[in-house]
Amino acid sequence: MATGEHDRERRHVFGDDAEQYDTARPGYPGRLVEDVLGFAALPAGVPAVEVGAGTGKATLAFAARGTPLTCVEPDARMARVLRRRCTGMPHVAVEVADFETWRPDRPYGLLYCAQAWHWVDPVVRWARARTALRPGGAVALFWNHWHLEDRRLAGRLTALHARHGLDVPPYTILDPRPRPARRGPQARQWREMVADGGFADMEHRLYASAHARSPSGLIELLASFSGYRVLPAAARERLFRDVTRTVEQDGGSAGVRVTSSLFLARSRA
Repeated sequence: MATGEHDRERRHVFGDDAEQYDTARPGYPGRLVEDVLGFAALPAGVPAVEVGAGTGKATLAFAARGTPLTCVEPDARMARVLRRRCTGMPHVAVEVADFETWRPDRPYGLLYCAQAWHWVDPVVRWARARTALRPGGAVALFWNHWHLEDRRLAGRLTALHARHGLDVPPYTILDPRPRPARRGPQARQWREMVADGGFADMEHRLYASAHARSPSGLIELLASFSGYRVLPAAARERLFRDVTRTVEQDGGSAGVRVTSSLFLARSRA
């Protein structure tokens, strides 16, 4: 299976337990949402499109500000949760479709994507974004990146993976490598927009926050990452059992530092 095909298969593992994903994943800073809408400066009635809306972790924040939304979500199981969460919001429409093949029926003033742009086929994603946007329309791509605040605990949990014969999955809370999306103009997203040539006014902004997780809350967060979801169930359960025991022995709480990374741009007229 080619890498792109493998990625497209893995993006559907989140729907295996959509409710768990919705409970485990934190949302996005309110200031980030306000900055996106301020940058987009949508005229009254001009809609936004959300790519890979999932269960609505970002959707509700934009919908609460009155933004007309079309949410494109490839997994029907995630979309069911999203529709339920958007009950009573007539300005939010949910379409079950792959963004790669979805056909917009109107020009959008904003295209945003939370935690999902890397799952969209890189061969077509920028062209598809330009197709969906009106001239001068805004693009906003953002991710949350998590790290344990206590490096000693992080070291113990990393060693625990090794004892189980498992690598730490990339881009998860214990991955020590710097996140590509945090490198501004050196990031893949920035370079791809430059190479595409169809975008201007690019910006990169960071937002910091922190919260505490109980042992079960930390397991829920780990279980929401695709790298853990694709592990054999028995191996994952053994690992999570030992992670729970380790956090309990370490005081019963794990501080999580979150960096939210936002890329902004406009489609060229």
